[in-house]
Formats: sequence, structure tokens, C-alpha cells
Amino acid sequence: MEAHPYRVPRRRVGVLCCLLLVPGCTVGGTDAGRTTARAVAPRAANDLQTEYQQVIKEALPSVVQIQGRSDLGSGVVFDDKGHIVTNAHVVGDQRTFRVTTANSEDQLTARLVSSYPEQDLAVVKLEKPPQGLRPARFADSAKVEVGQIVLAMGSPLGLSSSVTQGIVSATGRTVTGPGEGGASGATIANMVQTSAAINPGNSGGALVNLDGQVIGIPSLAATDPSLGEGAAPGIGFAIPASTVRSIAGQIVRDGRVTNSGRAALGITGRTVVDADYRSDGVAVVEVHPGEAAAEAGIRAGDVITGLGDTEVTSITSLAQALAALRPGARTTVTFTRDGQERTVDVTLGEQ
Repeated sequence: MEAHPYRVPRRRVGVLCCLLLVPGCTVGGTDAGRTTARAVAPRAANDLQTEYQQVIKEALPSVVQIQGRSDLGSGVVFDDKGHIVTNAHVVGDQRTFRVTTANSEDQLTARLVSSYPEQDLAVVKLEKPPQGLRPARFADSAKVEVGQIVLAMGSPLGLSSSVTQGIVSATGRTVTGPGEGGASGATIANMVQTSAAINPGNSGGALVNLDGQVIGIPSLAATDPSLGEGAAPGIGFAIPASTVRSIAGQIVRDGRVTNSGRAALGITGRTVVDADYRSDGVAVVEVHPGEAAAEAGIRAGDVITGLGDTEVTSITSLAQALAALRPGARTTVTFTRDGQERTVDVTLGEQ
């Protein structure tokens, strides 16, 4: 892991500077002043190191390794009854898994409770939860800020109980993951972007703040086409804790997601291209009866080019536009029919 520059935690540096300004101290180029400064810096570094170690001691026991038939990922202990939240792409179409906790080499059997691919979340349950299973503490997503130091915990490349370090690089990202066969996968709103290394096997693990709280579930790493679709270093994304609590809580309580909070238009569509093979809209293949598009008069064969003030050029851009809205919201849909552009009002449904 590449060491992070110590200048990031400004609140601690600021406090230490104040501590140097005590009565009788000369601020300037005296030998005594330089000696004091040199003495404080290692002490500050030691304090930060101790804080990291305390966070790891507190949070890492809540992170597990999940092994399927061939795929391997991570998970976070959701409660003391053996429920573990992870990514939907970690569980795939499997129903039984082997789980290894941070404090044991024993493999425990877990079974799928439910998967919700639309938000890339799933819950599995241990058949025999071990003594001392420690549920994670989840942070308030509204309090996550850019610049916060975070630690990513999981099993990258099968290296269980690994920890990497970084900061929150951005919040509120809308990100679309890869799907099968080159298609687009889930589009997720309000994701946390981080510079902490996110590698294969980190999926489903924990992104933790210095209070030992999970602020998100690592799900995706950005790719750089110039690197042959290899991972772009320092750009990873985590599903926010508020979403994790809501979706996992519904699965634990009801066995499925009953209130997704995700807006839907109620169509099946595909991306269309223009004469230059550039994405040029979404062709409506099917309109779901009784849902938003049907109620607005949209038909199969229409080509959607806009949602509200957002241009729609592809299925991905339509999904990203919908991710920013809530069920019940009123907006407009712009589309072409028989070569003519039309705009209709629509009240969005729920996915």
C-alpha cells in the first residue's frame, strides 16, 4: 500500500501548531523552536498510527470473506443473527456460500436470503452464527465529507482481512457498473468515491471512517480505456451506508426489497445509433402496462431522447437520469415518433 501524505488530516496538524504557541516559546528560527517542531512531528505520526490501529481493531472483525463456486468477495456483518450484507455481483446466481470470519480460519456455511441487483446489494445468512459475531456500525451518509480519511477492508485478490487507506474523493456520484456480455449493469446514485485501493475481492467489504463506522460498501473500481480496460488507480466507488441499511434492512425483515426508492419509467428499451454509429437515444421495445410510460401515452417504437432537462443518448444515460429522481416525481419525456419530436408529462413509478 502506498503511504498517504500526512498533510491530509488538517484538524490534527492545526491543533499541534496551536500547542506550539505556549508562553515562553519563541516563534522563529531558534534551535529550541526547531527541536520542538521535530519532536512534535513524530509524536503526531504516532498518534495517527495508533488511531488507525484502533479503527482496524474495532471494525475488521465485522468484515468477512465470502467464497462461492468460483468467485470470491467480501461481506459485512449486519446483525448478531448471522445476516451478512454484500454485493449482488458477489453472490451472482448462487445460493450457498462458504464464509470465513476475520478471527477464524473455519469455513461457515451461509445461504442467500435475497439479492437486489438493481442496487448491487444482497444478504446471506450464516446457518450457525459463531459466538462473538460483531455487527458493523453504519455511519450517517449525510455526514460523509470529501477529505475524510477512510480505510477499505476486505479480501482483495483473496488476501483476507486486508486494509488499504485513502480519503473520500467525492460524494453523490452516479455510477453504472458493467453487466453481462458487455451490457450495462446496475446504475447506482449517491455513491462515495474514494482513493483507497479497491481491487477484485474487495467487493462487498467495508469502507470505514476513523470513528470505526462503515460509510459504504465497496462495489466498483473505475477503468481506464488507455490501460486496456485495466483499473484506474485511486478511483473506487462504494454504495452509501444509508442505502445499505435501507435495502439490507428490508431483506432481513421482509425477505425481499419492498420499497426501493428508485424511480422507473416502466419500459424495456435499447440504445439506438445514428448514421455515424454514435448513441442517439433509447428505442422503446416494450411498454409495461399500467406503469409511468404507458400512462403518459408512450408506445413501443418511440425513441426517447430526453428526460426532463437531461439529454438521453443511451440506456445508461437514461438510467443515470432516473437515478437522480424519486418515485412519484413529475417530469417530462422527450421522444420521436414517425420522425416528429414530442414531449409528454409523466409521473414516475418505482423500480
